[in-house]
Amino acid sequence: MLSALDAQVLEGVASGASTVQLASRLYLSRQGIEYRVGQMLRRFEAPNRPALVARAHALGMFAAGQWPPRVLPERVR
Repeated sequence: MLSALDAQVLEGVASGASTVQLASRLYLSRQGIEYRVGQMLRRFEAPNRPALVARAHALGMFAAGQWPPRVLPERVR
């Protein structure tokens, strides 16, 4: 399960958005985005952002056939 904010960050990472773009879009600081991404990297045991997206996809967190990727509502608390 992800928080709504973590789901938005993960969707942004999956769509290829940069830290600065995500920070602007979500009204957070760059450090706030990096913190959230770092937490998810540790949580999903992924070494980098592409691996994070791959791991989330493998766990069935994204809705199939959508671009940009969207986290399934049942995966958000």
